[in-house]
Amino acid sequence: MAKIISGREAAALVAPGSRLMVSGFLACGAPSWLIDCLVEAGIKDLHLIAISTDYDDRGIGRLITARAVKSCQVSHIGTNKTTQAQYKNQELEIEFVPQGILMERIRCHGAGLGGLFSPVGVGTPVAEGKETLTENGRTYILERPISADVALIKARKADTLGNLVYSKMARNSNPIMAMGAPITIVEVDEIVEPGQIDPEEVVTPGALVQYLVRKGA
Repeated sequence: MAKIISGREAAALVAPGSRLMVSGFLACGAPSWLIDCLVEAGIKDLHLIAISTDYDDRGIGRLITARAVKSCQVSHIGTNKTTQAQYKNQELEIEFVPQGILMERIRCHGAGLGGLFSPVGVGTPVAEGKETLTENGRTYILERPISADVALIKARKADTLGNLVYSKMARNSNPIMAMGAPITIVEVDEIVEPGQIDPEEVVTPGALVQYLVRKGA
């Protein structure tokens, strides 16, 4: 059974310097309340793993604006001028990872795999220092798994066992990131009792969820 805690209690589970995985894309599916609580707690020196850094004042970008992040693995920073400025001024280290590869590297960790071979980036600086494989005349780069200490994700509904239901496109990276860390904290709009969610609606099983936080609590 997942433990129900407050947003501030959740923030206390994220230590300075942690590897932090945060769901969402352009603020859709982002755990905005948990992000607010992290900013309020003043957690610093985080390594962020996310699809995008969203906007300067909304979503994951609030962590960048608060200077809570020292490095990150992301796919997209085009909508966040603060991220761009910090990167240009060498205040923020960024590994750019194509979105599909990012998600697959996280999934590899959750599935216990040693990585994946991808043709993306062959012959470019992306391939420097990485192992390669040639198969049927085509070269692939070994991309290793990505994991975090804590994953923060957003769901529409959960039962007290931690089974999760998402809302449409807000499930973009959320189910995969639930596999990416030993501690998964989920911001939810609604918490119900076991049996009140149709099993066909469950996307992420409760076995992957340690903590639930009602949005605003």
